[in-house]
Amino acid sequence: MKTLITGANGFTGSHLVKALAQQAEQAGDTLRALVRPTSDISRLANLPVQRVYGDITDRASLQAAMQGVDRVFHTAAYVELGIVDALRMERINVEGTRNVLEAAQAARVQKMVYCSTIGVYGDTQGQVIDETFERQQKGFSSAYDSTKYAAQQLVDQFAATGFPVVSVMPSGIFGADDPHFGPVMDTFLSGRLKVWAGGDRITGIVHVDDLVSALILAAEQAPSGAHYIISAGDLSTRAMFQFLSQETGIPAPTEIPQPVVRLVGNLLEPIGRFLSWQPPISRERVHYIYDRCVRVSGDKARRELGWNPRSVEETLRQSLKR
Repeated sequence: MKTLITGANGFTGSHLVKALAQQAEQAGDTLRALVRPTSDISRLANLPVQRVYGDITDRASLQAAMQGVDRVFHTAAYVELGIVDALRMERINVEGTRNVLEAAQAARVQKMVYCSTIGVYGDTQGQVIDETFERQQKGFSSAYDSTKYAAQQLVDQFAATGFPVVSVMPSGIFGADDPHFGPVMDTFLSGRLKVWAGGDRITGIVHVDDLVSALILAAEQAPSGAHYIISAGDLSTRAMFQFLSQETGIPAPTEIPQPVVRLVGNLLEPIGRFLSWQPPISRERVHYIYDRCVRVSGDKARRELGWNPRSVEETLRQSLKR
């Protein structure tokens, strides 16, 4: 079997390549990693994977990469909140996904697994939802939110026509080499994280290797068109830092009052746009902290795929290993 992974040099993609490489060695399968010529491929060092240079926004390179492929994992995405290039995000997340779907369909791929996000369900207002939930939020909270929703619609349309594609919706992805929360963890472990915002904010949590496990199980077992939420559980930011403090003895950061955070976000937003700088807090990030709450259940994946993730606490504990 020949497997193509888009976004192979990224956080999720590289962990997926490592897991698939272990299987491939035993089964004699071939792994092909789609990476851009300018990508940092250090995460793929010493892994038995064919590197194919291309871009999901470049149809020709994608079609070439897809030749002879039996299975595709599509993990490539532009993931960012705050001040972003919305047009570029649409090219990558929406048109790039369309290109992957069309190339995979033309190549007669036997199975495709799409790495989506729980964000496609929109604000659940604190209600714990499953895959049957129909989005109720009017409009979108960010360019990332809108582009991933549009990409998911494309995936579902292809599934409806008979193309064998499955969608996996992870919550917050954690791990020792996490590029998003990892820098925060490093600052905390150094004792320099003195303040934080939004202690009541709920974050869904899954370890990156447990997400990888779910992706592989979906490829092996899931019926075409199926959706699977991937989350081990959730915690408030306050509870998360309390747990990390108990584990390390490092004091939890002090919570900044909400009015102050909103004021700072409003002040830094125009500065960031003028300087083409991503401020630590912006209007969009403030919205995600205080005005939006997505809570999900990963029971379907446990029940139908036999997915067995580590606990939220163990995920955080392992994320402390730098």
